[in-house]
Amino acid sequence: MRILIALFALVSLSSCIQQRVDMIVHHAQIYTVDNQFSTAEAMAVQDGKIVAVGTNDAILKEYTSDSVVNAAGAVVYPGFIDAHAHFVGYGQSLFAVDLMFVNSWEEVINRVKDFAAKHPGTSWIRGRGWDQNRFPGKQFPTNEQLNALFPDRPVILERVDGHASIANNAALTIAGIKAGQTMEGGSFVVANGQLTGLLIDNAVGMVEKFAPAVTKEDYKNWLTAAQANCFATGLTTITDCGLHPTAVSMIDTLQQNNDLKMRLYVMLSDHPDSYASSYFTKGGYTTDRLKVKGIKVYGDGALGSRGACLLKHYADQKGWGGFLLSSKAHFDSIAAKLINTDFQMCTHAIGDSANRTILNVYAKYLKGKNDKRWRIEHAQIVHPDDFQYFGKYSIIPSVQPTHGTSDMYWAGDRLGEERMKGAYAYKQLLEQNNWLPLGTDFPVEEINPFKTFLAAVVRKDAKGYPAEGFQMENALTREQTIRGMTIWAAKANRMEKEIGSLEVGKKADFIMLDKDLMKVSADSILKVKVIKTFINGERVH
Repeated sequence: MRILIALFALVSLSSCIQQRVDMIVHHAQIYTVDNQFSTAEAMAVQDGKIVAVGTNDAILKEYTSDSVVNAAGAVVYPGFIDAHAHFVGYGQSLFAVDLMFVNSWEEVINRVKDFAAKHPGTSWIRGRGWDQNRFPGKQFPTNEQLNALFPDRPVILERVDGHASIANNAALTIAGIKAGQTMEGGSFVVANGQLTGLLIDNAVGMVEKFAPAVTKEDYKNWLTAAQANCFATGLTTITDCGLHPTAVSMIDTLQQNNDLKMRLYVMLSDHPDSYASSYFTKGGYTTDRLKVKGIKVYGDGALGSRGACLLKHYADQKGWGGFLLSSKAHFDSIAAKLINTDFQMCTHAIGDSANRTILNVYAKYLKGKNDKRWRIEHAQIVHPDDFQYFGKYSIIPSVQPTHGTSDMYWAGDRLGEERMKGAYAYKQLLEQNNWLPLGTDFPVEEINPFKTFLAAVVRKDAKGYPAEGFQMENALTREQTIRGMTIWAAKANRMEKEIGSLEVGKKADFIMLDKDLMKVSADSILKVKVIKTFINGERVH
């Protein structure tokens, strides 16, 4: 009898023993973003991964921890994932002349002058963010004022989309650029027989390559500043599109030294150095925070600088239809190189001609439904006949909702009414594969994921324009948008088994918000605040 009593006591004691974990979050409203889009109240984290998700009573009864977070009703989502951005480029822009949202060329000049005065030791003056569509008359600038102010100091100022720049004569001279010089996929704009300083697409690189080499200290300054801003907006994973192997190595070193905690999926740039690097020859590269498994190919330019390749001429520039940045044979050769690897081919395509060209190349090699997850970045203007190819060949359209609300002021002028029906058509694209990754393309757009949410669901910009929403027939639902910013973005990077939802076994990347994006009013979306950001269960903001 005493043996039975002792055995009963032992069983009772063992049932009361709580499992010790690194962290418990409770009294939260947790959106798991699992297949059912279910919600929970609490979760437990151990060794950077989620070990349990459930009710407050269940989690607090079964687990104990020295780190117990009472969310006090705050909303928890998986960490936001930007499916298309330029993390390194954004970091660099934080140490250059900020030309975002300037409304005149005179304002550009004044900002450059102020920057030059504050940084007298900078050999090259660099800036980014100008957009001639915001200027009176919407005309591209020329470099006369830059030449007068900086006759000996090179200046290069990148357009907001990264597909055009304005350079002064000092920079052009260093690069050996001459009036009348031509090249594939780019142009050196000339007026009255003289270079204007305007460089379009591939021409930009012909000058950029003469700028001073980037140092390890530069990378550390850029990327630590960039990640702080990203964490503050709830971003925990960034897809960096098109990096040289040197930049990837710098990222890896910073992460290994724990200076950089941001999780990154990297596409190598379509450059000989990338294919020769160990990142490619060894079949990719993966650590806890870094994954290199894609190649970024450049199909055409941008619509704003009229470099997007269109099937018919621009409505506002007769006789001009843009251009491809490489030959069709080049795109074909890359597809042939990648089809027998695990690397994703990820091609920038804006115009309907560029999209058709790349879709046809992909179709040739993919042949039908597949799980290669080859991507078209932007898929911005698609001919009505071509949407079907995304679904037929399992091609992923990776889109950026804020492009629509940024471009809506002038895109119709470029394209005309009929072509606009296939532009920024996110719902049509979603229907092809029933999932759609969302990003921003920052620093082309702002890093703010809440603007992505607003642009996708309400189809308005930060000013609330237009009142009726932009092409509302292509709006996404709130659930679709959250999925696009989390699990679908992870899936686009072949990372859906690791991140993108708050499920047992996945990395504990999550954020706490003061308001619920699934319920907040449309005019309050941009007022939502990130309370805390966690990566691997570690608070980073």
